[in-house]
Amino acid sequence: MAADKHNEAKVSPTEENKENIHEEGLGLEILQIIKESQQQHGLRHGDYQRYRGYCSRRLRRLRKALGFKMGNRHKFVGKKVTVEVLSDSRYLLLVLMEAERAWSYAMQLKQEANTEPRKRFHLLARLRKAAKHSEKLEKLCESPRVDAKTKLEAQAYTAYLTGMVDFELQEWKLAMEAFNKCKTIYEKLASAFTEEMAVLYRQRVDEISPNIRYCAYNIGDQNAINDLMQMRLTGGGGGMMAEKLEALITQARTKQAATMSEVEWRGRTVPVKIDKARIFLLGLADNEAAIAQAANEDTKEHLYETLLAECRDTIQAVREELKSEAKQRERSSDNDSGKVSNLQFLHSYLTYIKLCTLVKRNESMAHTLQAKLKETEADENKRGPRPQDLIRLYDIILQSLAELSTLQGLEDDHTFQKEVSLKLLVYKAYRCFFIAQSYVLVKKWSEALVLYERVSKYAKEAQSKAKSLNNSLKDLPDIQELIAEVNAEKYSLQAAAILDTDETAEVSSQQQVKDNTPLCDRLENFRLDTTLVGKQPNLVQFPPDFQPIPCKPLFFDLALNHVTFPPLDDKVEQKGKGGLTGYIKGIFGFGS
Repeated sequence: MAADKHNEAKVSPTEENKENIHEEGLGLEILQIIKESQQQHGLRHGDYQRYRGYCSRRLRRLRKALGFKMGNRHKFVGKKVTVEVLSDSRYLLLVLMEAERAWSYAMQLKQEANTEPRKRFHLLARLRKAAKHSEKLEKLCESPRVDAKTKLEAQAYTAYLTGMVDFELQEWKLAMEAFNKCKTIYEKLASAFTEEMAVLYRQRVDEISPNIRYCAYNIGDQNAINDLMQMRLTGGGGGMMAEKLEALITQARTKQAATMSEVEWRGRTVPVKIDKARIFLLGLADNEAAIAQAANEDTKEHLYETLLAECRDTIQAVREELKSEAKQRERSSDNDSGKVSNLQFLHSYLTYIKLCTLVKRNESMAHTLQAKLKETEADENKRGPRPQDLIRLYDIILQSLAELSTLQGLEDDHTFQKEVSLKLLVYKAYRCFFIAQSYVLVKKWSEALVLYERVSKYAKEAQSKAKSLNNSLKDLPDIQELIAEVNAEKYSLQAAAILDTDETAEVSSQQQVKDNTPLCDRLENFRLDTTLVGKQPNLVQFPPDFQPIPCKPLFFDLALNHVTFPPLDDKVEQKGKGGLTGYIKGIFGFGS
């Protein structure tokens, strides 16, 4: 009974406001509701199963609140939301949640279908179910009780899910028509409402645009591939579309790979017979151009990771060929072990690409962190990265450069070795600079000053070596800017060391042991002594040392040597007259 009263209390405001609902119309912010629900319940991390569970729980709560239950625990009685029962906007929300539940289940199955292809059939069934529920929602919104905005949003939502079904069925023309309809509605809504709502609609349009371009490409529009590549640079087409876009790019490169037969590097032409290596080398220039044109750091990082993953796969394929080549050499009697084979040189070239990409990626990350570090210095309340984070990045860069110098086939290439040694000096200077900054943060002034001197030494060595190599510093960080920054930091460091009297870190324990002179005895000498402002300042020596003073005079009896004492012979003779008896008594004390 208490539960029934509680449900009645929830429904009663709706019953009271029926007249207002009929006058103003039922409304439902469809796109805003699904976006907020998705972000709060799993889709921020791609967890479709969690979102599906949320939709099921919300459906149960809505049915209970509306009194729209499907029978009881013993018997199922199906009910349909019709125009006649449409007295509350929550009935529309009920149908929307049913569509979202089916859609989330389909997306969950799509993730699992990568390893279990049979689940694709179940995926298509759930997508069709979601589209069916969205069509039901659109028909309900045709009622005069529903406002115009909700009707348009329902049409756009139906067009989106219908397009998703056709997209999965590879019905490109139908999918393109549905997505275009959805895009048109959202663009009209974005221009008609407030800026806050317009942002949400434009985001939806940006999500749909890669799908439209992909459909256009599959229909036969060859210009669409350029638009897809541009969307890839700006980070568009995430999720399901990203996989299809990567597959499309690989397919296009595979068609061009047949025309590529060799590659030239470091003055040597190497034939490329492995298809995977051909595809990778064909797309290398496009990938590098995409990284250079990336709109933001996240997109650039994603492109770097994609390039590195492709490079690792290609190196692995070449390594497998190298193993088979080594076995053939062992079997054959003609064994020329002195010369590096073409396949081994190709492996060195691909390793060079991988290591250089690693260096560029870490350098890009270092620039981003360095900019954030300067922002943190300007705003002390803002917490940001530390110099230790940059040190780690430069450690990885130096490790990659050290591996470059050991590549097979390049040991005798003196120009290459000089270029690598020059890069090592430049990045060592930057690493040393940030180590010095980490010491400055803990107020170890002397150590930081020595490290700044080391930075200047590395920088000057790099400049002297660069004179022998033309354009050698072109692609490296600006070494002249680093020298100017080091000189400025030195002056700041010296000033901070003089002004800093609040910390005891700079006063070494050895100096405190050697010089314990109190302040009163060294007033004419200046020395930084942080103990003077502490709890036990060394002002005077206490207790004071002993000092010599005049001693009390001693009197000596000098007249004793000139005194004549009376004779005692009579007493001595008297003692001698006792004989043996007296002697014995004297020994044992009887005669006293």
